[in-house]
Amino acid sequence: MEKESYPQESAPPYPGPPMDYGQPPMYAPPGFPTPPGFPTQPAVPGLVVHCVLFISVTPMVVSTVLSDVPGQTLCPHCQQTVMTRTRRTAGLCAWALCAGLCLLGCWLCCSIPFCLDSCNDVKHHCPVCQHVLYIYKRM
Repeated sequence: MEKESYPQESAPPYPGPPMDYGQPPMYAPPGFPTPPGFPTQPAVPGLVVHCVLFISVTPMVVSTVLSDVPGQTLCPHCQQTVMTRTRRTAGLCAWALCAGLCLLGCWLCCSIPFCLDSCNDVKHHCPVCQHVLYIYKRM
């Protein structure tokens, strides 16, 4: 079974954009000084282009992610930017490791998770007003 072959016709060459291709010029609204190089009369009769620019500034509060180390944040109670004071407390991770060590028969070592900083939760306090700002939990 033979395939029919058709003669390959190439596409005609692309002639390119027209010579007068371009954007219509922008015109300054009435009452504004015309910068040098800008046309004063529109290329198309009756075409008026008005350009109005509105700029709005929105204040943005960037909060830092507090973890197991002290961090700088805005206290919602006293409205001051402070470096938090941290205190480690026993959390779910420490208690779970303690129970796991007891179940494995290491009851002499079951208090070790309470002494390790990497097993305890971290409370972030404001040094000015002493309120708790955030609790970083391990589990």
